Amino acid sequence: MQAHPDLPSTTRHDRYLTGRREAWFAFAMTFALMLFDFIDRQVIVSLFPHIKNEWHLSDKQLGSLVSIVSIVVAAGGIPVALIADRTGRVRSVVVMAIAWSLATISCMFTGNYGQLFTARAIVGLGETGYGSVGAALIAALFPPRLRSATLGVFFAAPTLGSVLGVFLGGMIAAHLGWKAALGVVGVPGLVFALIYLRVRDYDTVALTSAPQRAGETLRHIFGTLLRTRTLLVVCGGAAAQLITISAIWSWLPSYLNRYHDMNVEAAASTAAGVVLVSALSCTFWGIVVGRLTQRTPRNKLHALSLLCVTTCAIFVTAFGGPYTGDAQLMLILIGAFFMNCTVGIVAGVAMDVVHPGMRSTGAAVVSLFQNMFGLAVGPFLAGVLSDRWGLQHALALTPLCSLLAAVFFVIAMRSYDHDVSRIVAAVRDVTPIDKNDRVGTADGVTSS
Repeated sequence: MQAHPDLPSTTRHDRYLTGRREAWFAFAMTFALMLFDFIDRQVIVSLFPHIKNEWHLSDKQLGSLVSIVSIVVAAGGIPVALIADRTGRVRSVVVMAIAWSLATISCMFTGNYGQLFTARAIVGLGETGYGSVGAALIAALFPPRLRSATLGVFFAAPTLGSVLGVFLGGMIAAHLGWKAALGVVGVPGLVFALIYLRVRDYDTVALTSAPQRAGETLRHIFGTLLRTRTLLVVCGGAAAQLITISAIWSWLPSYLNRYHDMNVEAAASTAAGVVLVSALSCTFWGIVVGRLTQRTPRNKLHALSLLCVTTCAIFVTAFGGPYTGDAQLMLILIGAFFMNCTVGIVAGVAMDVVHPGMRSTGAAVVSLFQNMFGLAVGPFLAGVLSDRWGLQHALALTPLCSLLAAVFFVIAMRSYDHDVSRIVAAVRDVTPIDKNDRVGTADGVTSS
C-alpha cells in the first residue's frame, strides 16, 4: 500500500483542523516566536570580533558560544516534547519563550567567557523543544496538502532570524556596544509569549496500542519511533547538511572581516544578506519540491540528495578555489540559495511517518539530531579547523558533510512508503480542543 500524504484530497480530513483563520493565526505566532528564537541564538556571531579583541578568545572558544545552545537544545528536546504531546503544546511554548527571552537579556550582564558561556547554555535550555513542538502544532492544524509548504515557511524562520540576529547585532554593537546587543534582542520574545496564549491547541491523540503506565508508555513511544527507519535516516541527513549551514552562518561575518577587510558592521550586514538568501530559499524549495513530488512523495528525498550535492560543489569551489572578491561573494550567495533546502522538507517527511500522538516527540528526535550532530558541530568544527589551518580552509572543508547528507536521503527513499502507510488511519483521529479552552486540557494517554 502506498500513501500520498501531500496529495490533494476531497475527503473531510483534507481541511483546516480549527478553521482557516485560527490556523493561520497560530502559524503567524509560531513563526514569530521561531524568528526571535534564532535572533537570540545567532546575534552573538556578529559580535565575535568584539569579543575576541576584548577577551582574547580562540576561535574554538567563540564557536563554543554558538554550539552550547544547540547541545542543550538537543539534550532537552525529547523530554520537553514528551511533556508537550501529553499536556499541551501552547502551554509549553509560552513557558519556553519566556525562559529563553529572560536568559538572552541576562547575557548583557556577563563579565567573562565563563559567565557568557553559562548564560548561553541557559538560552538553549529555554529554547529546548520549541521547533519540534511548533512543527507538530502546524502539521496538525493545516491540511496535509499544505504541510510541506507551511513547514517550509516555518523553518525559514530560523534562517530569517539568523539574518536579523547578525544584522541587529552588528548595528546595535556599533552604537551601544556589543553587550547591549546581547540584551536588547531578548525583549520582543516576552511580548509574543503572552500573545501566544490566544493560539488554539489540539487534543492529545490516543496511542491506539499504548499501555496506561508512564514507563510503559515511554517505551512504546520510543520503540515505535526507533522502528521508523525513514525518520532515523532522514535525521542523519538533516544533521549532516546542517553542519555545512551552521558553519557558514556562524563564521561568515568573521571571514569577511578577516579576508575581505570589512569592518564589523559591514561584515555583519553582508553576511546577513547571504543568510537572507538562504531564508528565502528554504521557503522556495519547500514549495517547489512539495508540488513537484505530489504524485510520488518519496521523491522529495531524491530531490534533497541532489540539492545537497549541489551545495557541496558550490561551497568547496567558493572557499577552496581561486575566486576572490566579488566573484567569491557571488558563489557564496549561490551556495546559500541551495544550502537551506532540507529544513522544511525534512520536517514534513518526519510528520508524514510519525503518529499524530507522537508528532512533537518525533519532531524532537529530528531536532536532537539537527542540534547535537548538526548545529552544534558546525561552528565548533569550523573553529577547530580554523585554529589549525585558517578560516578559509575550514570553510572549504566543512561543506563536504553535504555529500554525506545526500547519501542518507537516498537511503531513506527505500522505507518512506512503508512507514507512511502505517500511520495513515491515525490521522483521521486528530481533533481540535474546545474553543473555550485556548491553552488546551491534557487528555492523557488512553487505550482504544
